[in-house]
Amino acid sequence: MSVQQTSTGKFIDGEEVIAIELTNSKGTYVKIFNYGAIINKFIVQNARGEMQDIVLGFDDFEQYLNPEYLKNYPYFGAIIGRYANRIKNGTFAIDGKTYQLAQNNGADTLHGGVVGFDRKVWDIVEVDNEKSTVTLEYESEDGEENFPGNLVIDLTFELTDNDELILSYEAETDKATAINLTHHGYFNLAPGGGNVKNHQLQIFGSNYLEQDENYCVTGKLIPVTGTALDFTELKEIGRDWDETEGYDQSFVLDKTYGDLTLASKTTEAESGLTLNVYTTEPVAHLYTAKYVDVKNGKGGKDYVGYDAFCIETQHHPNGINIPEFPTTVLKPEDLYIQTTIYKVSLTK
Repeated sequence: MSVQQTSTGKFIDGEEVIAIELTNSKGTYVKIFNYGAIINKFIVQNARGEMQDIVLGFDDFEQYLNPEYLKNYPYFGAIIGRYANRIKNGTFAIDGKTYQLAQNNGADTLHGGVVGFDRKVWDIVEVDNEKSTVTLEYESEDGEENFPGNLVIDLTFELTDNDELILSYEAETDKATAINLTHHGYFNLAPGGGNVKNHQLQIFGSNYLEQDENYCVTGKLIPVTGTALDFTELKEIGRDWDETEGYDQSFVLDKTYGDLTLASKTTEAESGLTLNVYTTEPVAHLYTAKYVDVKNGKGGKDYVGYDAFCIETQHHPNGINIPEFPTTVLKPEDLYIQTTIYKVSLTK
Protein backbone atom coordinates (compact mmCIF):
# COMPACT_ATOMS: atom_id res chain seq x y z
CA MET A 1 0.00 0.00 0.00
CA SER A 2 1.33 3.42 -0.84
CA VAL A 3 0.47 7.03 -1.60
CA GLN A 4 2.71 9.16 -3.80
CA GLN A 5 2.40 12.84 -4.65
CA THR A 6 3.87 14.41 -7.79
CA SER A 7 3.61 18.00 -8.96
CA THR A 8 2.13 18.52 -12.42
CA GLY A 9 4.06 21.78 -12.65
CA LYS A 10 0.76 23.59 -13.13
CA PHE A 11 -0.64 26.32 -10.89
CA ILE A 12 -4.26 27.50 -11.05
CA ASP A 13 -5.20 30.69 -9.19
CA GLY A 14 -1.90 30.33 -7.35
CA GLU A 15 -2.67 26.79 -6.20
CA GLU A 16 -0.41 23.90 -7.23
CA VAL A 17 -1.98 20.97 -9.05
CA ILE A 18 -0.77 17.66 -7.59
CA ALA A 19 -1.15 14.12 -8.90
CA ILE A 20 -1.85 11.63 -6.09
CA GLU A 21 -1.21 7.96 -6.79
CA LEU A 22 -2.82 5.25 -4.65
CA THR A 23 -1.49 1.70 -5.02
CA ASN A 24 -2.55 -1.47 -3.22
CA SER A 25 -0.59 -4.67 -2.60
CA LYS A 26 -2.02 -6.27 -5.76
CA GLY A 27 -0.70 -3.51 -8.00
CA THR A 28 -4.09 -1.91 -8.57
CA TYR A 29 -3.44 1.76 -9.13
CA VAL A 30 -5.54 4.94 -8.97
CA LYS A 31 -4.34 8.39 -10.00
CA ILE A 32 -6.19 11.43 -8.75
CA PHE A 33 -5.63 15.14 -9.34
CA ASN A 34 -6.40 17.60 -6.56
CA TYR A 35 -7.90 19.76 -9.32
CA GLY A 36 -11.57 18.77 -9.45
CA ALA A 37 -10.77 15.61 -7.46
CA ILE A 38 -10.40 14.04 -10.90
CA ILE A 39 -9.91 10.27 -11.09
CA ASN A 40 -7.47 10.19 -13.98
CA LYS A 41 -6.55 6.49 -13.94
CA PHE A 42 -8.02 3.34 -12.43
CA ILE A 43 -5.79 0.44 -13.45
CA VAL A 44 -6.68 -3.15 -12.58
CA GLN A 45 -5.65 -6.60 -13.76
CA ASN A 46 -8.12 -8.19 -16.16
CA ALA A 47 -8.80 -11.89 -16.78
CA ARG A 48 -6.04 -12.03 -19.41
CA GLY A 49 -3.47 -10.88 -16.86
CA GLU A 50 -3.17 -7.44 -18.44
CA MET A 51 -3.13 -4.20 -16.47
CA GLN A 52 -6.09 -2.25 -17.84
CA ASP A 53 -7.26 1.32 -17.31
CA ILE A 54 -11.04 1.38 -16.89
CA VAL A 55 -11.70 5.15 -16.92
CA LEU A 56 -11.66 7.74 -19.70
CA GLY A 57 -9.36 10.74 -19.42
CA PHE A 58 -6.10 12.25 -20.66
CA ASP A 59 -2.41 11.36 -20.51
CA ASP A 60 -1.43 14.93 -19.57
CA PHE A 61 -3.12 17.12 -16.99
CA GLU A 62 -2.95 20.16 -19.29
CA GLN A 63 -5.52 18.55 -21.58
CA TYR A 64 -8.20 18.93 -18.90
CA LEU A 65 -7.79 22.70 -19.34
CA ASN A 66 -7.93 22.67 -23.15
CA PRO A 67 -10.57 25.15 -24.42
CA GLU A 68 -11.71 22.64 -27.03
CA TYR A 69 -12.37 20.09 -24.28
CA LEU A 70 -14.16 22.65 -22.11
CA LYS A 71 -16.34 23.79 -25.02
CA ASN A 72 -18.24 20.48 -24.96
CA TYR A 73 -17.29 19.72 -21.38
CA PRO A 74 -18.11 16.16 -20.18
CA TYR A 75 -16.67 16.51 -16.63
CA PHE A 76 -14.34 13.52 -17.11
CA GLY A 77 -13.74 11.84 -13.76
CA ALA A 78 -14.46 14.93 -11.65
CA ILE A 79 -16.42 15.67 -8.51
CA ILE A 80 -19.71 17.48 -9.10
CA GLY A 81 -21.00 20.16 -6.70
CA ARG A 82 -22.53 22.00 -5.06
CA TYR A 83 -25.42 20.34 -6.81
CA ALA A 84 -25.31 17.37 -9.17
CA ASN A 85 -27.49 17.15 -12.25
CA ARG A 86 -30.13 19.83 -12.92
CA ILE A 87 -32.02 22.38 -10.88
CA LYS A 88 -35.17 23.52 -12.68
CA ASN A 89 -34.92 27.13 -13.92
CA GLY A 90 -31.78 27.48 -11.80
CA THR A 91 -33.82 28.56 -8.82
CA PHE A 92 -34.75 27.28 -5.36
CA ALA A 93 -35.94 28.63 -2.02
CA ILE A 94 -34.71 27.94 1.52
CA ASP A 95 -36.42 29.44 4.58
CA GLY A 96 -38.48 31.73 2.39
CA LYS A 97 -35.55 33.20 0.49
CA THR A 98 -35.21 32.52 -3.24
CA TYR A 99 -31.82 31.95 -4.86
CA GLN A 100 -31.22 32.36 -8.59
CA LEU A 101 -28.32 30.41 -10.04
CA ALA A 102 -26.63 30.62 -13.43
CA GLN A 103 -28.74 28.90 -16.10
CA ASN A 104 -25.93 27.04 -17.83
CA ASN A 105 -27.99 24.25 -19.39
CA GLY A 106 -30.87 25.82 -21.24
CA ALA A 107 -33.08 27.39 -18.57
CA ASP A 108 -31.70 25.07 -15.90
CA THR A 109 -28.56 24.86 -13.74
CA LEU A 110 -26.33 21.85 -14.43
CA HIS A 111 -23.67 20.37 -12.11
CA GLY A 112 -23.28 23.35 -9.82
CA GLY A 113 -23.19 26.21 -12.30
CA VAL A 114 -20.60 27.86 -14.52
CA VAL A 115 -17.55 26.94 -12.42
CA GLY A 116 -18.36 24.08 -10.06
CA PHE A 117 -16.24 22.04 -7.67
CA ASP A 118 -14.92 20.15 -10.71
CA ARG A 119 -12.78 23.15 -11.67
CA LYS A 120 -11.35 24.03 -8.26
CA VAL A 121 -7.97 23.10 -6.76
CA TRP A 122 -8.61 21.15 -3.56
CA ASP A 123 -6.28 21.14 -0.57
CA ILE A 124 -4.55 17.88 0.35
CA VAL A 125 -5.22 17.75 4.08
CA GLU A 126 -4.37 14.16 5.05
CA VAL A 127 -2.44 11.21 3.62
CA ASP A 128 -2.23 7.70 5.08
CA ASN A 129 0.29 5.41 3.38
CA GLU A 130 -0.69 2.34 5.39
CA LYS A 131 -4.34 2.58 4.36
CA SER A 132 -3.61 4.08 0.91
CA THR A 133 -5.89 7.06 1.50
CA VAL A 134 -5.87 10.74 0.72
CA THR A 135 -8.30 13.40 1.94
CA LEU A 136 -9.00 16.48 -0.16
CA GLU A 137 -10.75 19.58 1.16
CA TYR A 138 -12.45 22.50 -0.51
CA GLU A 139 -13.96 25.58 1.15
CA SER A 140 -16.77 26.99 -0.95
CA GLU A 141 -17.53 30.55 0.03
CA ASP A 142 -20.96 31.97 0.75
CA GLY A 143 -22.32 33.22 -2.58
CA GLU A 144 -20.13 31.03 -4.79
CA GLU A 145 -22.25 30.36 -7.89
CA ASN A 146 -24.90 32.15 -5.77
CA PHE A 147 -25.35 29.26 -3.35
CA PRO A 148 -25.77 30.35 0.27
CA GLY A 149 -23.43 29.47 3.10
CA ASN A 150 -19.74 28.83 3.61
CA LEU A 151 -19.48 25.12 2.85
CA VAL A 152 -16.47 22.97 3.79
CA ILE A 153 -16.22 19.62 1.99
CA ASP A 154 -13.83 16.76 2.77
CA LEU A 155 -13.53 13.94 0.24
CA THR A 156 -11.45 10.89 1.15
CA PHE A 157 -10.29 8.36 -1.43
CA GLU A 158 -9.25 4.94 -0.13
CA LEU A 159 -7.95 2.05 -2.25
CA THR A 160 -8.26 -1.29 -0.47
CA ASP A 161 -6.57 -4.62 -1.14
CA ASN A 162 -9.97 -5.89 -2.29
CA ASP A 163 -9.77 -3.51 -5.26
CA GLU A 164 -12.36 -1.18 -3.76
CA LEU A 165 -12.04 2.54 -4.38
CA ILE A 166 -14.00 4.11 -1.52
CA LEU A 167 -15.16 7.73 -1.74
CA SER A 168 -16.21 9.16 1.62
CA TYR A 169 -17.73 12.65 1.67
CA GLU A 170 -18.37 14.98 4.59
CA ALA A 171 -19.57 18.58 4.49
CA GLU A 172 -20.57 21.32 6.92
CA THR A 173 -22.11 24.73 6.38
CA ASP A 174 -22.69 27.89 8.41
CA LYS A 175 -25.97 28.69 6.62
CA ALA A 176 -28.71 26.43 5.25
CA THR A 177 -27.75 25.50 1.69
CA ALA A 178 -28.52 23.13 -1.16
CA ILE A 179 -26.07 20.26 -1.62
CA ASN A 180 -26.02 17.14 -3.80
CA LEU A 181 -22.53 15.79 -4.50
CA THR A 182 -21.53 13.05 -6.91
CA HIS A 183 -18.52 11.84 -8.86
CA HIS A 184 -18.59 11.76 -12.67
CA GLY A 185 -16.38 8.80 -13.57
CA TYR A 186 -16.58 7.55 -17.16
CA PHE A 187 -16.04 3.78 -17.20
CA ASN A 188 -15.29 1.31 -19.97
CA LEU A 189 -14.42 -2.28 -19.02
CA ALA A 190 -13.47 -3.47 -22.52
CA PRO A 191 -9.69 -3.90 -23.08
CA GLY A 192 -9.77 -1.81 -26.26
CA GLY A 193 -12.48 0.62 -25.21
CA GLY A 194 -15.15 1.55 -27.76
CA ASN A 195 -18.93 1.43 -27.62
CA VAL A 196 -20.26 0.07 -24.30
CA LYS A 197 -23.46 -1.42 -25.77
CA ASN A 198 -22.20 -4.97 -25.17
CA HIS A 199 -21.43 -4.40 -21.50
CA GLN A 200 -23.90 -6.19 -19.24
CA LEU A 201 -25.59 -3.95 -16.66
CA GLN A 202 -27.87 -4.44 -13.69
CA ILE A 203 -29.34 -1.56 -11.67
CA PHE A 204 -30.99 -2.28 -8.34
CA GLY A 205 -33.84 0.15 -8.81
CA SER A 206 -37.39 -0.65 -9.89
CA ASN A 207 -38.44 2.96 -10.51
CA TYR A 208 -37.01 5.79 -12.55
CA LEU A 209 -37.55 9.53 -12.33
CA GLU A 210 -39.56 11.21 -15.06
CA GLN A 211 -37.65 13.99 -16.86
CA ASP A 212 -38.80 16.89 -19.00
CA GLU A 213 -37.44 17.74 -22.45
CA ASN A 214 -34.24 19.12 -20.90
CA TYR A 215 -33.62 16.00 -18.76
CA CYS A 216 -34.76 17.81 -15.61
CA VAL A 217 -36.57 15.68 -13.03
CA THR A 218 -40.27 16.50 -12.63
CA GLY A 219 -41.04 14.70 -9.36
CA LYS A 220 -42.87 11.69 -10.80
CA LEU A 221 -41.66 8.11 -10.20
CA ILE A 222 -42.36 5.57 -12.94
CA PRO A 223 -41.91 1.77 -12.69
CA VAL A 224 -39.24 0.38 -15.02
CA THR A 225 -41.27 -2.78 -15.69
CA GLY A 226 -42.01 -3.18 -19.37
CA THR A 227 -39.72 -0.33 -20.45
CA ALA A 228 -36.26 -0.10 -21.98
CA LEU A 229 -35.15 1.20 -18.57
CA ASP A 230 -35.68 -2.16 -16.90
CA PHE A 231 -32.22 -3.19 -15.71
CA THR A 232 -33.47 -5.15 -12.72
CA GLU A 233 -31.79 -8.20 -14.25
CA LEU A 234 -28.39 -8.24 -15.94
CA LYS A 235 -28.69 -7.35 -19.65
CA GLU A 236 -26.65 -5.77 -22.43
CA ILE A 237 -26.70 -1.98 -22.18
CA GLY A 238 -27.58 -1.73 -25.87
CA ARG A 239 -30.24 -4.43 -25.95
CA ASP A 240 -33.25 -2.15 -25.59
CA TRP A 241 -31.84 1.32 -26.07
CA ASP A 242 -32.53 3.87 -28.76
CA GLU A 243 -29.04 3.85 -30.28
CA THR A 244 -29.32 7.55 -31.14
CA GLU A 245 -30.05 8.48 -27.52
CA GLY A 246 -28.57 5.87 -25.20
CA TYR A 247 -29.39 6.49 -21.54
CA ASP A 248 -29.37 9.65 -19.43
CA GLN A 249 -31.69 8.64 -16.62
CA SER A 250 -32.01 8.61 -12.83
CA PHE A 251 -33.06 5.42 -11.05
CA VAL A 252 -34.43 5.34 -7.50
CA LEU A 253 -32.68 2.49 -5.72
CA ASP A 254 -34.63 -0.19 -3.86
CA LYS A 255 -33.21 0.36 -0.41
CA THR A 256 -33.63 1.78 3.06
CA TYR A 257 -32.62 5.42 2.90
CA GLY A 258 -29.01 5.93 4.02
CA ASP A 259 -27.96 2.27 4.00
CA LEU A 260 -24.83 1.26 2.06
CA THR A 261 -26.17 -1.06 -0.65
CA LEU A 262 -25.37 -2.33 -4.14
CA ALA A 263 -26.56 0.19 -6.73
CA SER A 264 -25.31 -1.39 -9.95
CA LYS A 265 -23.32 -4.26 -11.42
CA THR A 266 -21.56 -4.08 -14.78
CA THR A 267 -19.62 -6.85 -16.53
CA GLU A 268 -17.67 -7.11 -19.77
CA ALA A 269 -16.89 -10.48 -21.36
CA GLU A 270 -13.55 -9.80 -23.08
CA SER A 271 -11.82 -8.36 -20.00
CA GLY A 272 -13.66 -10.60 -17.56
CA LEU A 273 -14.10 -7.58 -15.29
CA THR A 274 -17.03 -6.71 -13.05
CA LEU A 275 -17.62 -3.25 -11.58
CA ASN A 276 -19.97 -3.11 -8.60
CA VAL A 277 -21.05 0.29 -7.31
CA TYR A 278 -22.21 0.55 -3.70
CA THR A 279 -23.65 3.72 -2.21
CA THR A 280 -25.49 5.28 0.71
CA GLU A 281 -27.26 7.55 -1.77
CA PRO A 282 -30.89 6.97 -2.87
CA VAL A 283 -30.38 7.49 -6.61
CA ALA A 284 -28.07 6.21 -9.34
CA HIS A 285 -27.96 8.18 -12.58
CA LEU A 286 -27.01 6.19 -15.68
CA TYR A 287 -25.38 8.15 -18.50
CA THR A 288 -23.98 6.45 -21.60
CA ALA A 289 -21.96 9.44 -22.78
CA LYS A 290 -24.13 10.48 -25.73
CA TYR A 291 -22.62 13.95 -25.96
CA VAL A 292 -18.96 12.99 -25.60
CA ASP A 293 -16.80 14.25 -28.46
CA VAL A 294 -13.22 14.48 -27.20
CA LYS A 295 -10.02 14.51 -29.23
CA ASN A 296 -6.66 13.09 -28.11
CA GLY A 297 -7.69 11.14 -25.06
CA LYS A 298 -5.41 8.53 -23.53
CA GLY A 299 -3.00 7.11 -26.06
CA GLY A 300 -4.18 9.69 -28.60
CA LYS A 301 -7.59 7.99 -28.79
CA ASP A 302 -10.63 10.06 -29.72
CA TYR A 303 -13.67 9.46 -27.51
CA VAL A 304 -17.14 9.59 -29.05
CA GLY A 305 -20.70 9.00 -27.89
CA TYR A 306 -21.42 5.75 -26.03
CA ASP A 307 -17.72 5.04 -25.39
CA ALA A 308 -18.39 4.95 -21.64
CA PHE A 309 -21.01 4.54 -18.97
CA CYS A 310 -21.41 6.60 -15.81
CA ILE A 311 -23.11 5.56 -12.58
CA GLU A 312 -23.55 8.84 -10.73
CA THR A 313 -24.69 8.19 -7.16
CA GLN A 314 -26.57 11.11 -5.65
CA HIS A 315 -29.77 12.42 -4.13
CA HIS A 316 -32.78 13.00 -6.37
CA PRO A 317 -31.93 15.59 -9.06
CA ASN A 318 -33.93 18.80 -8.64
CA GLY A 319 -34.92 17.47 -5.23
CA ILE A 320 -34.37 20.92 -3.76
CA ASN A 321 -37.61 21.91 -5.56
CA ILE A 322 -39.61 18.74 -4.84
CA PRO A 323 -40.67 18.49 -1.16
CA GLU A 324 -41.72 14.84 -1.51
CA PHE A 325 -38.12 13.81 -2.22
CA PRO A 326 -35.43 13.31 0.46
CA THR A 327 -34.12 16.71 1.47
CA THR A 328 -31.04 18.18 -0.17
CA VAL A 329 -30.91 21.06 2.33
CA LEU A 330 -27.93 20.99 4.68
CA LYS A 331 -28.31 23.03 7.87
CA PRO A 332 -25.55 24.35 10.15
CA GLU A 333 -26.40 21.87 12.89
CA ASP A 334 -26.13 18.88 10.51
CA LEU A 335 -23.30 16.95 8.84
CA TYR A 336 -23.52 15.86 5.21
CA ILE A 337 -22.22 12.29 4.88
CA GLN A 338 -22.05 10.11 1.80
CA THR A 339 -20.14 6.96 0.82
CA THR A 340 -19.77 5.43 -2.63
CA ILE A 341 -17.61 2.39 -3.42
CA TYR A 342 -16.36 1.24 -6.83
CA LYS A 343 -15.37 -2.42 -6.46
CA VAL A 344 -13.61 -4.19 -9.33
CA SER A 345 -13.35 -7.98 -9.52
CA LEU A 346 -13.00 -10.78 -12.05
CA THR A 347 -16.34 -12.12 -13.25
CA LYS A 348 -17.11 -15.54 -11.81
